[in-house]
Amino acid sequence: MVLFGCFISIIPLVALGFFSFMKSSTSVQNHVNSGNIQIMNQTNSNLEQVLRTVDYTLNYVINSNMLQSALYRPLSYYDFQLYNKLREEMSLLQSPETKVTDVILANATSNWLINNRGMYEFNEYASKEMLLKLLELQGNSNWMMLETESLGSSDTLSYACPYTIALVKKMPLSSSSARGVALATIPSCSLAAMMDSPSESREVMVLDHNYRIVVHPEQGKLGLYLTDTGYAEAELDHFDSKSGQFETKIDNRQVSVTYVRSDFNGWLYASFTEMSAITKESRSIGWFTLYICLLMIGFSVLIVWLGTRKMYTPIRRIFENIVERLPEIQANKKNELQVIDEHIRDMFNSNTKLRSELRQTSQQVRTFFLHKLFLGKINPPEVMEQIEMFGFKEQVSAWEQLAVFTLQIDMLDETRYERKDRDLLLFAVNNIIEEMIPSSHRLPSVIIDLTQVTLIGRGGITPEAFNDYVYTLSEEIQKTTRNFLDLEVSIGISLPYDNLSKTSRAYQEGLEALKHRIKLGTGVIVPYFSLNSGKHTRVYFYPMQVENELIDAIKLADEERAVELLRQWLDEVFRKDRTPHEYQISLIRLLNDLMIVMQENGIMLEQLDIRDSSLVEELLRLYTNPDIESWFRSRIIRPMVSVFRDRQDSQYQNLSEQMIEMIRKEFDRNITLEECASRLHYNNFYLSSVFKKETNMSFSEYLSQYRFKMSKKWLVETDMPIKDIAEKLSYNNSQNFIRSFRKLEGMTPGQYRSKYKTGS
Repeated sequence: MVLFGCFISIIPLVALGFFSFMKSSTSVQNHVNSGNIQIMNQTNSNLEQVLRTVDYTLNYVINSNMLQSALYRPLSYYDFQLYNKLREEMSLLQSPETKVTDVILANATSNWLINNRGMYEFNEYASKEMLLKLLELQGNSNWMMLETESLGSSDTLSYACPYTIALVKKMPLSSSSARGVALATIPSCSLAAMMDSPSESREVMVLDHNYRIVVHPEQGKLGLYLTDTGYAEAELDHFDSKSGQFETKIDNRQVSVTYVRSDFNGWLYASFTEMSAITKESRSIGWFTLYICLLMIGFSVLIVWLGTRKMYTPIRRIFENIVERLPEIQANKKNELQVIDEHIRDMFNSNTKLRSELRQTSQQVRTFFLHKLFLGKINPPEVMEQIEMFGFKEQVSAWEQLAVFTLQIDMLDETRYERKDRDLLLFAVNNIIEEMIPSSHRLPSVIIDLTQVTLIGRGGITPEAFNDYVYTLSEEIQKTTRNFLDLEVSIGISLPYDNLSKTSRAYQEGLEALKHRIKLGTGVIVPYFSLNSGKHTRVYFYPMQVENELIDAIKLADEERAVELLRQWLDEVFRKDRTPHEYQISLIRLLNDLMIVMQENGIMLEQLDIRDSSLVEELLRLYTNPDIESWFRSRIIRPMVSVFRDRQDSQYQNLSEQMIEMIRKEFDRNITLEECASRLHYNNFYLSSVFKKETNMSFSEYLSQYRFKMSKKWLVETDMPIKDIAEKLSYNNSQNFIRSFRKLEGMTPGQYRSKYKTGS
């Protein structure tokens, strides 16, 4: 096991280390190359921006009207005003951004020259010969590298740079015959300051068309040709592309060359990086990777050795836990793995049984929902939420026509069945219906008060076709029931509708249709449209759910919530289009239900300041929604809330103290809020609200907090095993207790005991 464990751990580590080294070496070289390209592009961009600015500005000066007029005339000290204006134009070129030290305007034809120092006669200027040579250059605009002394300009010489970059432009630019020349001079050292700082392993320079160094951080190399620095002349062909990278040898040193050629003036921006600097970083990564791999191999060998020794320990612990919980297992007669296998199988069986129970419970909840849907006990906004929760949304959304049909068994006296068989027969009829109607065309059938009720829906058909479909189904169901059960049933069919919120009305129509068996006899199918001229029943909507919540809020003395629910109740009542008489019926019903609450809770009318007046008469004298809301709030709700609040103030504290006392005495067993409510003879929801109001936490939160407090006390003050503490605190297993403790305290129970018990 040790050899096998070492093999499967060492081989992957060695392979990982090797490939990591190779990958990192390649990545380092690519990173350096990529960095050099970025540096060259950035250097090119920075210098070229300055050169372009100088070029554009000098063009502007040459093309100005003043200079154009001065080109064709001699200048003397009488033209002082023109000279000042020309100097102002020339000053546009000289700024810290352009690096220009001097601007020379020389007109050989008109015999004048202007620079930073003043105006001279061209024939008497010291560097006249150099300027005449520049007039003979090819093209109207050229970038030149000149020796600083050759220009004879003291401003240029003051920068102590042996070479100067000069932009030479013939004047005028648009003429084939030049009358003069304009120069903008930039010391090469100023441009070198804009380049990346040199290092021992990397050298950056700028070359002109003849591979002459025009910009370099070292002044001694300015003006040299690239071949003078040890670069082989045969290798110059590598610079033919616009940009690129290659490796070469310079003075027997392996060098990586990165270059970018400028589109503006054709200069070459080059970086020379020694390969030894790149491989040095790769070698350091390789050694680091080797050390890490050796460390991990040693650690892996240690873990394998310890693991093989203790591999059986977890299995033994699992077996012991099973034996402790299931003492009937004969450990001496069975292998541990067999015991664990049997226990896991039992867990799977329990899981299957639990799923079956959950499925059954889900069906019961679904049936309960359908009962409330047919009886109209669900608020319309909640209907679709419940439909989606039970998985009917996609099915119901495709329905355009809906109808409810109700089925009742006519009589059992003259059949082979007895009255006690009615429930069983309805169950059989329910199965027949679910088999005959496709599940996509119906919701599950339910039985309400000995009436089998089914909601049917279809999409993509006309109302007439839908009526025919439902009636045909009713005939087939009636016929099948007669053939298989020898039983007569009658069926009532509601009018079609298009919204699930109208289901309770359709259910009432189905029941109403069945009432006509009195005159039609047994074994009939009664569509509601044949009874009411195709018009729906007038089922008055009443927000019963909101009223129940309003009454609960009053009993809890929550005035703000009660006022909000009153407003919601009035909005739902007045949202429906009814007659004034129908509105008054709903209002009187609400008033009556509130009076019943007062009577059941022993609240006298005198306590609400109601003596001789009639509340019904007061209510019926109100005709606007705001007046009605204000009347209910001031005359009924607020006085009732005041009475319940006075009662609660004396009850809350006593109830909370009793519940807390129960927790302190019985925290070590599975005590619940429902059990406390049963002992104190109160509704559990009411007790929950009281407890939270008094303690600012729920019953379960307080119980968990108290148990956590006791667990810390036992850990510090006793030697009780953690497993026993978990059992005393009603945890299913010790692992759940450990996870819960670590989540709350930030450490395990064992760590807590070691820390605080030792300290004590």
